[in-house]
Amino acid sequence: MTLQPRCEDVETAEGVALTVTGVAQVKIMTEKELLAVACEQFLGKNVQDVKNVVLQTLEGHLRSILGTLTVEQIYQDRDQFAKLVREVAAPDVGRMGIEILSFTIKDVYDKVDYLSSLGKTQTAAVRRDADIGVAEAERDAGIREAECKKEMLDVKFMADTKIADSRRAFELQKAAFSEEVNIKTAEAQLAYELQSAREQQKIRQEEIEIEVVQRKKQIDVEEKEIIRMEKELIATVKRPAEAEAYRIQQIAEGEKVKQVLIAQAEAEKIRKIGEAEAFVIEAIGMAEAERMKLKAEALQQYGDAAQLALVLDALPEIAAKVAAPLSKVDEIVILSGESSNTTSEVTRLLAEIPASVRAVTGVDLTKIPLIQKVTGAQA
Repeated sequence: MTLQPRCEDVETAEGVALTVTGVAQVKIMTEKELLAVACEQFLGKNVQDVKNVVLQTLEGHLRSILGTLTVEQIYQDRDQFAKLVREVAAPDVGRMGIEILSFTIKDVYDKVDYLSSLGKTQTAAVRRDADIGVAEAERDAGIREAECKKEMLDVKFMADTKIADSRRAFELQKAAFSEEVNIKTAEAQLAYELQSAREQQKIRQEEIEIEVVQRKKQIDVEEKEIIRMEKELIATVKRPAEAEAYRIQQIAEGEKVKQVLIAQAEAEKIRKIGEAEAFVIEAIGMAEAERMKLKAEALQQYGDAAQLALVLDALPEIAAKVAAPLSKVDEIVILSGESSNTTSEVTRLLAEIPASVRAVTGVDLTKIPLIQKVTGAQA
């Protein structure tokens, strides 16, 4: 018989409600004693009744075992959980002549997503452990790679050092050989140059002696040439120059005397002209003074009449000066507040002239009969 025991919302040891479904294969035992027990237990009952009895027994043991385990133990080790149920339930069903052939856990779930959360946590932990494992592996690989590179560089450095040492020893030996060769070459070259210098010195000494002799002869020739040139210069330059200088000096002295005489004559001319001008100015001044004196005497002699005559003679000129600005005026309009004609206005203006002349010259024109007639008519 195949049974499917099911326990819903059974709390585990941690208080988490789980629903567990299992599958059990059972059968009636065939041994005589056990078969007799089964007959005694299930005589008169059909197969379904036998299934219900065995099912309830399995579910009871399943429920009791769930209460003693944690969710992790149930979920992660289902085989151990099923084995534990089978071991606990086997004696009870065996006393009823029933044998449990197999018992497995079919499904485990909960209504609060505890198992899914546990799976997520486990997944995250697994991923974390995997990342850590990868990082540690990469770290170990990097460390190992660095160690290998270091060993390689150490070997390379040692090889390069040995090569450099060998090369340095070779270069030192080569330099020593080259130095020895250069010393010998320099000694030979120096000996050659010394001998050559001695020969050149002898040749140069003989050349200097020849040059000294030639120079002495050249100096003698130059000294004679200098004497000749001095005599020639004296004859052709110095003597004519002295003569020319003397001539120029005489001419300059004559010119100097000439300029002095001219200056003296010019000064005398200016003095004479000045005296003449002063005489003329003095004469004009005396004449003007005399004229003024005579004029004053005449004025004093003739008295007021003479002064009046002078004023009347000057009036046209004064009037012309006063009227000069009016010559630029095209038209004059005379305005009067009184109802009068132009003639009376002109007569009034003429009547004011004696007062103006008296204020300027001090002469009273009202004493002239004609003026008295005009002013009287105006009055």
